[in-house]
Amino acid sequence: MSPGRKILGLFLVGIFIGTVTGQTGCDPYIGKWVLDSAYPLYNSSECPFIRKEYDCIKYGRPDRRYLQFRWQPLHCDLPRFDGEEFLKRFREKKIMFVGDSISINQWESLLCMLHAALPDSTVIQQSNETFRSYTFKEYGTSVMLCLNHYLVDIEEEDIGRVLKLDSLKSGDLWKEMDVLIFNTWLWWNRRQPGQPWDYIQIGNQRVKDMDRMKAFEHALRTWAKWVDSEVDTHKTTLFFQGISPTHYNGKDWNEQGVKNCGNETSPVAGSTYPGGLPAASFTLQKVLNGISNPVHLINITTLSQLRKDAHPGTYSGLREMDCIHWCIAGLPDAWNQLLYAALIS
Repeated sequence: MSPGRKILGLFLVGIFIGTVTGQTGCDPYIGKWVLDSAYPLYNSSECPFIRKEYDCIKYGRPDRRYLQFRWQPLHCDLPRFDGEEFLKRFREKKIMFVGDSISINQWESLLCMLHAALPDSTVIQQSNETFRSYTFKEYGTSVMLCLNHYLVDIEEEDIGRVLKLDSLKSGDLWKEMDVLIFNTWLWWNRRQPGQPWDYIQIGNQRVKDMDRMKAFEHALRTWAKWVDSEVDTHKTTLFFQGISPTHYNGKDWNEQGVKNCGNETSPVAGSTYPGGLPAASFTLQKVLNGISNPVHLINITTLSQLRKDAHPGTYSGLREMDCIHWCIAGLPDAWNQLLYAALIS
């Protein structure tokens, strides 16, 4: 690893922390949720970008208190999101979220936040099976999504669908972006019938299955090699979204016998989560620590663990218990405030 590049990465994170806080050394990811009557930042009924899985108010969620919590770092303040300023700063730029449905959560939240600031803006839409883009015409700013559950490739071959942990062919599109926000984890433990591959390949070896955490780490290392070898960080700013938690076991937040998030209406109090960090977050941090090019971790894990109240539950167009994804408006807006704070620094 180049010492110069490692120092640059740490320096950029230091700039972010110092700019957000006004004092060096404050971690914006350590904090608590506080009630704020100025929240939510927008009315979800006026946002045209929310898919039915996340549109909790539309599908009958009766309580509103979950919308009025603001993330407050312990020793600093986040800048209030300014959608018009965001678009001005990123005039004629391309911002892309790459990942699974958790990336869709954050992408749609950002679109709603920008739309609320400029409701009369002309928005140009482009899409295909895996790529969607909304361009705010007056500024030429494109906010894009590349749906990619594993980051590495799945290819159809004679034997079936092969998840190739050493192959990453989508990078040619990604590296043309000005800002990239990556995410993967949700699908790594998925099994049949929803599993979208039949074999895993490492090098020339194919197996029917393997330890999923090891597979996750191997794929992350393939992505990390791509970051260091292919991305021009003078042009492209890189982020990785931390592991998004689920809430299906009440003992994780000290509510014994609770089996889902369905009746939760308030966050966990304080700054620590009783259940501790998920194992995947340690794997992700280990890989990020080995990257030479600067990548900023949007460390959403703990602050999202505290929000057991912020999932759709049964209040979505699917009418199934969902303690994986998040209501919009809601928690993903805080993720985007943290992204915004990092970008304007």
